[in-house]
Amino acid sequence: MQFQILNAQGGQRYYWRIVASNGQVLATSETYYNKSDAQSAAQSVKNNAASAPIIDKTVTSSYGRW
Repeated sequence: MQFQILNAQGGQRYYWRIVASNGQVLATSETYYNKSDAQSAAQSVKNNAASAPIIDKTVTSSYGRW
């Protein structure tokens, strides 16, 4: 698995994506005006993803959707 930093269409913005070892794109970020912002955001996801909870937003309560 790897994080890739790429130019968005037009080359003026940047984004990151997570790519599995089989080449499948698992996630793609929003676009950033600065390459350093895209790199920082990718690093933040890398550092914090393992401890992030998985929240099932498809579950309804008696008060409606969460």
